[in-house]
Amino acid sequence: MLTLVTGTTGQVGRRFVPRLLAQSRPGERVRVLVRDTARGEPFAELGAEVVVGDLRDTDVLGKAVAGADAVVNVAAAFRGVPDEEAWAVNRDAAVELGRAAVASGVRRFVQVSTGLVYGEGRGRPVTEEDESRPGGSMWGAYPASKAEAERELFALEGLDVRVGRLPFVYGEGDPHLAQSLMWAKNWASAQRLHVGHHVDVAQGLLRILHAPGISGRVYNIADDAPVTAVELHQLNGAEIPGELYERVDPDPWLVIMSTGRIRRELGYRPVYPSVYAAREAGAL
Repeated sequence: MLTLVTGTTGQVGRRFVPRLLAQSRPGERVRVLVRDTARGEPFAELGAEVVVGDLRDTDVLGKAVAGADAVVNVAAAFRGVPDEEAWAVNRDAAVELGRAAVASGVRRFVQVSTGLVYGEGRGRPVTEEDESRPGGSMWGAYPASKAEAERELFALEGLDVRVGRLPFVYGEGDPHLAQSLMWAKNWASAQRLHVGHHVDVAQGLLRILHAPGISGRVYNIADDAPVTAVELHQLNGAEIPGELYERVDPDPWLVIMSTGRIRRELGYRPVYPSVYAAREAGAL
């Protein structure tokens, strides 16, 4: 089995690929798509095949998927990029990658998405059967383009597509936890963020990749304990702004996800069920 992984130099991809390689069995190979040779060297040293090129180049896509049995599309453009770039990478390139996979005879396609595609809260943890409802304080080009990519990929004929929707990912030196204060400083004190450690994101994606018979399924990946704005400040050693206690959370269930399906169907159990468990293990 040959698995192509995109987005390998991002925060998720650079931590996922070594785990995929470490768990590979005899005869299983990993190929990565990177934008330049230097970025591919760390993965080559671990045993991955390297294809150099841009995900938005359709000629490169044919080369990247040639002979592959599976694709894990981790690539994403989000914070700090123009809307047109988000759409170009998150939807257009993802769909073109799916089409190239179909043309090359790839059997399995894992689309890495985001829990933000749910949009507005539902007054309870969202499940994979909930439709996307655009809106809410975290809606924008990133979730909109990811939601559209999911729809278009599922519409492709002849491709086994399965989707993993991620929470706010942290751990292993990832700066995301510190960056969370960009939003949390403007939230109500009890407003929550659903998170997941890189170990558990990788675990979830690997389960989705290898599980048989789950074509067309969507799985939420997250931990068991969303953290509040107050906790995010405490975890970062930052002073808690007094204004947090004066605000009201407009949507208390915004992007709080149920993980019942991935637990029941794929046996997922977070290694770090909370950010505090990760901190105690020295895994932040």
